[in-house]
Amino acid sequence: MIAKAKLSYVRISARKIRLVANLIRYQPINKAKAILIHVSRRPKEPLTKLLNSAVSNAKLKGLNPEQLFISKIVVDEGPTWKRFRAASFGRAVKIRKRTSHVNIELDLIK
Repeated sequence: MIAKAKLSYVRISARKIRLVANLIRYQPINKAKAILIHVSRRPKEPLTKLLNSAVSNAKLKGLNPEQLFISKIVVDEGPTWKRFRAASFGRAVKIRKRTSHVNIELDLIK
């Protein structure tokens, strides 16, 4: 682990973020950024920001971004916000607004 970044309480479910995170896992930084540009799913914006943050953390340590790859990306479930909506016959239906936590670690290409 050379550099890492963490994104907490993202208002997207962990399952949706994992679909995009699996595309960029173990990829070099340049290729991962290209994949995130061309993917057409909503989780690409927070993952792009997180990747840029991890790269800038690596630059602070004096590393070249072309020599880095994503060694670990973990998407965990965060707390679920529970809301209620009116339903027919005077009932209430539970709505779950899911959140997630994303951790990314960069390492040197060997």
